[in-house]
Amino acid sequence: MTYGRDNAPRLPVRVARPTTFLERLPPPPSSLPRWKVSITPPDLSPWLAGNCGIPGVMHYEGRRPGPHVVCVSLIHGNEFAGAIVLDRLLRRRIRPRAGRLSLVFANPEAMQLFDPCDPVRARCVDEDMNRVWLPAMLDSRQTSHELDRARMLLPVIVTADRLLDLHSMLWPGEPLVLSGLSPTGRAMARRIRGVDVCVADRGHRSGCRLIDHPRFSGGNAAACLLEAGQHWREDTVTRAMHAVLSLIGPCCGISAGTEGTIPRYDMVVTDVVTARTGLFQFVMPFHSGHVVDSAGTVVAHDGSDEIRTPYDRCMLVMPNLRPARGHTAVRFARADAGPPAPDQ
Repeated sequence: MTYGRDNAPRLPVRVARPTTFLERLPPPPSSLPRWKVSITPPDLSPWLAGNCGIPGVMHYEGRRPGPHVVCVSLIHGNEFAGAIVLDRLLRRRIRPRAGRLSLVFANPEAMQLFDPCDPVRARCVDEDMNRVWLPAMLDSRQTSHELDRARMLLPVIVTADRLLDLHSMLWPGEPLVLSGLSPTGRAMARRIRGVDVCVADRGHRSGCRLIDHPRFSGGNAAACLLEAGQHWREDTVTRAMHAVLSLIGPCCGISAGTEGTIPRYDMVVTDVVTARTGLFQFVMPFHSGHVVDSAGTVVAHDGSDEIRTPYDRCMLVMPNLRPARGHTAVRFARADAGPPAPDQ
């Protein structure tokens, strides 16, 4: 498959049709598919107190100067593949020879809610922890479990030189690594093992992700978000391990070897499609990484609106097959893209 630059004129992403009031109301709740849960949450009891004054943070310093490398797991409590990886490394007593290493269990309280009969419930306690990292929000008087926890972790975040945020995906799709649009973040993404695709994007309109904190939007510090594969699968744990070792290997004297692919496709998100109604529906159950060959192809309906691909060879990034109104439904990406377009 070729992902080259396309000089053809962009087509509109959203073709609006008249909608009725009823079409803008949320639909009756429907049940999610039943997911197979092949892994279990790790026992984090040895690490929950932390060793540096911050619960859930294990911090180590090498004998020689070097960067501060941070690996974060459990931003979402039901995405515990990354926590399994950090737990395994801590039990192996991995330590940095140079610089500093912080291994973070961000929201273990959410993971404690995990029930394999209702696995999505444990995503958070009060709110999505990956939408609270805007400094104005962190400095506000608002409070929630996730926001208070983010404030607690902030001393680690604002001193990180390289940060990898470990996630997994609910819906099937090709694993990928996300970066912001900064050159340092994009360069870091290209070196992360375990995935074929790296994608640069600007985040979500609904809130600021950890990797979009100003610490990583300019200067030399960089952050990436790994989507290691589908939730609750052992191969997702394996990919997350490849990625973490490729990051911490240099400071810990560990050879990451050649295990795990490095990204072959370097994509940039051009359009973020947000569900405007409660009736957003794709025309088929697309997987993340699916490439639509022809511009103007209808991929979804949002109420009466048609959602179409704006150019040839358009990659669908992490389509949410059940998006709520106001939430990101899908992102469109291509190689060597120009400036991002407004949210659709």
